[in-house]
Order: sequence, then C-alpha cells, then structure tokens
Amino acid sequence: MALFTTLHLHNVPAGREADYANWFDGDHLVALGRLRGFRGAERFEVTPEQIMPDIDQPWRFLSIYDFDLATPDIDIPALGPLIAEARDAGLITQNETERLYTYRLYSDWKGSPNWQQDQPFSGVSVILGNYVAGRYAEYQKWYDEVHSVEVTNVPGHVAMKRGELSPIQIAPRHYCPGDQLVLCAQQSDDLTFTIRDFSARARGVSPSGIAMEPRSTAGSFARTVHYFSKVSGDRSWPGGVAYGGDLSVYPDKV
Repeated sequence: MALFTTLHLHNVPAGREADYANWFDGDHLVALGRLRGFRGAERFEVTPEQIMPDIDQPWRFLSIYDFDLATPDIDIPALGPLIAEARDAGLITQNETERLYTYRLYSDWKGSPNWQQDQPFSGVSVILGNYVAGRYAEYQKWYDEVHSVEVTNVPGHVAMKRGELSPIQIAPRHYCPGDQLVLCAQQSDDLTFTIRDFSARARGVSPSGIAMEPRSTAGSFARTVHYFSKVSGDRSWPGGVAYGGDLSVYPDKV
C-alpha cells in the first residue's frame, strides 16, 4: 500500500459556487466513498494572504483527494470520471486553468507540537517545487531533518507531508511545474501573523528570537507557493485525518 494525493486546482463560474459546493458535499462524496483506497477529500479557497504575493494565483479553489492504494495504476484514473461530472455540468471554468496533479507521498502528516490533533486544519499551503538536478538526496535530507521542523514550528503551521509527482496522472493532463509537493497544514485564526513570522524567522528577525537555517542550495527556486483556507465542512475519514494581501514577506526560505 502507498499514499497518494491528488490536487484539483480549478475555478468555478461566477454564481455557481453554491452549486459546486452542493455537488461536492453530496453526490460527489457518495461516489468517492465507493473508490478503493479512498481516505478523504476536502475543499479549499485561495486566501488574500500569500507569502509570495507577487506570483500569480490562477486558481480560486483547490480540492485535495487522499488515497492509500495497492494498485495505483488501476485506481488513480478512477477519480477522473467523477471530477468530469462537474466539468460536464458547467461547474468548472473552461479557460485552461484547471489542473489535476497526483503525487505519491513519502509519508503521512508529520506534525509539530503546535498541532492540536482534536481540531481540524484551518487551511493548507501548497508548494509545487523542484530540487536541483543531481542533488535529490541532499534535498530530501534538508526537508526531512531541517526545514520541515522549522516550518511546522512557526505559530499557525502545524504539520507537513511531501511527495513526488506520480507517473500515473488523471486526464486532462497538463505540464506540472513541480516535481516535488510540499503540503503544510495550518491551524490559525491569524494567517497574516503566521506568514509574517514565517518570513521574519527566515530573515532572522523574528521577535521570537528563532532564526531558520540558510535555505539549502539543493532546493530549486523554480517553485510556486499557494495558501488556501478550508471551506468544506469538518469531516473525519476511516483511516484518515480531517483537514482540519500585500504582506512584507521574504520568500527565499520556502
């Protein structure tokens, strides 16, 4: 068995937001429950607070689908027709922005002492990243032993899980700018503070006195970062966990 996560980055036509939410929370979840290895699904909406406010945020909505699969080549494509129902019903904007990316996870959530495991996540940040060619092992060691700890100890950041782009993808297929996925979960009622303290720790100027280590040169600067807040209802799944502006930021620690 192996853990897989599919990101559905998309937009919804103006005025159809409630229709999409009703479809997702109704017929879609019923159909998902019939898929082998399905662990859970949650919906998110892009936040005005971003750690890299100068980059494009082409997607208003994100859906995250989690699976634990023994035969991913058979089971991952089964999600495609279920999402296609929303596309066929006109619930997904048809302007070339929709993306579906599936990653094989290295592990499940790795939490910090900040994580209140009896509470849902308030949101997630998504990094579609890359490592420098020939430095895969160094990149993984830095994230596992250093950066994941630094990031999830920032107030409001609570857990992280990472993965690698799967060779099995769901149609419609598009180029993916990030071979490496970093999902960081938040439990925060002040995302502005969380992002600003993240930035301050990266620069070594946080009032907490905590400074992050220099960013590993094994991590490529070819990456995008996107913060989303959770908009679906609080749910728990068998074998799984409920997902639970112009800022002065310094993104080179991301």
